Amino acid sequence: MTLNISQANELLDIHFEKNVSLRQPVELYEPRNYIMSLGGKRLRSFLCLLGYSSYNSDVEKAQDLAYAIELFHNFTLVHDDIMDDADLRRGSPSVHKKYDSNTAILTGDVMLVEVYDRLTSLDSDRTLEIIKFFTDTARKVCEGQSLDMTFETREEVSIDEYLKMIELKTAVLLGGALKLGAMLGGAGQEEMDHLYNFGLNAGISFQLQDDYLDVFGDARSFGKKIGGDIIQGKKTYLYLKALELLVPEDKPHFVELYQKNVMNEGDKVQRVKNVYEELYLSNYCHEAKEAFFQLAQSHLDQVNLEENQKLELHQFARRLLDREV
Repeated sequence: MTLNISQANELLDIHFEKNVSLRQPVELYEPRNYIMSLGGKRLRSFLCLLGYSSYNSDVEKAQDLAYAIELFHNFTLVHDDIMDDADLRRGSPSVHKKYDSNTAILTGDVMLVEVYDRLTSLDSDRTLEIIKFFTDTARKVCEGQSLDMTFETREEVSIDEYLKMIELKTAVLLGGALKLGAMLGGAGQEEMDHLYNFGLNAGISFQLQDDYLDVFGDARSFGKKIGGDIIQGKKTYLYLKALELLVPEDKPHFVELYQKNVMNEGDKVQRVKNVYEELYLSNYCHEAKEAFFQLAQSHLDQVNLEENQKLELHQFARRLLDREV
């Protein structure tokens, strides 16, 4: 069975609706229902279902695993938004802005508990293997977030260090979701490894596009404040590439502009964007994304699946690379 996004979303809509928490206290579970109701792209849950359906036709058996992965992803968003003091998530108030920070922290905690409740309930002889791999993936996501925070105060960060950070923070969960689905579906080790590396490299492309959209995207479709990374002084691919390309005498002025806290945030964003445009950084970003996409494709080519199944994965990765939201 080749599962497409429309079919997957239909399955997920039904399953997510069934899993609206009506437990007490409402102050704990209402924010959990709120973040889960905001939708999003559901990339990870879709990849899980796609990985499973590549090896097993009974897709409904993978819905709980897909839901657990999406729940974990949303848990990380709740806590990330607190750390970044982000106002918006998917175009709506972030959980800590709609409620408060203490509520958001506790809501994230209970979401993580629920993730493991789902995983331990899987009816599979590979349940322990799934839990161990998921736990390792979750640990890497936390390591990536830690590096992201550390980079904000470090004076020097290399592009290679940055790429490793986004691999951990973002890409491992995309690759992990695909591998977990295949694992539950009965795939062999070599197949799972190639699928994981396909998802991993596609995930790096995804994050590079996110960096690009943060500066050059449309706020109405992007769902987050444009220039948020610039306002926070985050060392993104665009910023690090700018430092690499600027002539020595211009670098101190640019670093001062980027790291300075100013009252007029819009002016700061525009001035940094002007530097990026002068250096043609959008071209460099697109080249980097394409390189990781080609690496992802090289792993997909080695997976022993029908061509129509590979095509669905290829098109999915291409959509990640070319998206505008």
